[in-house]
Amino acid sequence: MQHIITILIAILIFGLIIGIHEFGHFIVAKLNHIQVNQFAIGMGPKLIHFQKGETEYSLRLFPIGGFCAMEGEDQSSDNPNAFEKKTVWRRMTVVLAGAFMNLVLGFLLIAILLCTAQKVPSLTIAKFAETTNSAGNTVTASESERSGLQIGDKIVAIDGSHIFSTTDLIYKLQTTDTDTYDITVKRDGSRVTIENVTFHNDNTGGLLDFSVEGKSKNPVNVITYAAKDTVATAKLIWMSLIELVSGKYSLQDLSGPVGTVSVIEQAASTGENLLERVQSVMNLTIFITVNVGVFNLLPIPGLDGSRFVFLLIEAIRRKPISKNREAMVHFIGMAALFLLMILVTVQDIGRFFKN
Repeated sequence: MQHIITILIAILIFGLIIGIHEFGHFIVAKLNHIQVNQFAIGMGPKLIHFQKGETEYSLRLFPIGGFCAMEGEDQSSDNPNAFEKKTVWRRMTVVLAGAFMNLVLGFLLIAILLCTAQKVPSLTIAKFAETTNSAGNTVTASESERSGLQIGDKIVAIDGSHIFSTTDLIYKLQTTDTDTYDITVKRDGSRVTIENVTFHNDNTGGLLDFSVEGKSKNPVNVITYAAKDTVATAKLIWMSLIELVSGKYSLQDLSGPVGTVSVIEQAASTGENLLERVQSVMNLTIFITVNVGVFNLLPIPGLDGSRFVFLLIEAIRRKPISKNREAMVHFIGMAALFLLMILVTVQDIGRFFKN
């Protein structure tokens, strides 16, 4: 029963993320008076479909993708409302709208989570870990306090990298291969850099040896922090992609749809009550949707980022690249991506049976 519930949750998450992405392309295309021939969530055989106006809407069997097929997108058309008949900048907005909507979804989910919290997090140190010594006196258990950080310091950057939210802070501390950090803080209105700071909680043995202040839960603080945390999550994903390309991570560290379902099952069972489990699933959904948004902006053939590059080249040279050449580039890119997905899925299935 638990596996069935997990699969249903996974389908809902995939459907939401795919649907919001394709809806971004769809709505901006409509706003630019571009004819949309098909709008589909999922791939493969149609489960449900209907025609409304010029567009056929469909829900398909496999919840691993979707598409918004526009007139004149991949082939020439004499239709005045064809994609290719619109100005370059209008086509650019359509191409970027999908990834943008994924980021908007991440922002909205973060804002919703903040509304369920008692306070809005900040980057200002409120309290350091403490312990009791042999004499019965309360002393610091925080290595970062012994290194020079103070209560009231607002963390601005770590090793020169700007910190946007606690997501950014935790990722930086957990993934940097070093024992000491140069921390830039805002102290008494001035920026101060403390060198060779070490983080260690003597009580738990972990890196987090302080707690941060919570701000009042009002619209300004919620929106501001949600925006910053969206940027921090996108930055986290971007850094992970760089580390993947640089060789820090390998193909074995990647997960496809099957692996993601396994992670969703873990998230759905994390927490002592229903609210905490829902929050855990929402946090994972935030990570996935921002991941989809960032990944789609990469200039990889077949992705939105590559289509944007072709439009940018067209804008510079004032002449479109041959549709056949562009279509071939995208076809090769999509074939490579599908091959990668197959390899990762086979790897995920192997892990499943191994466990």
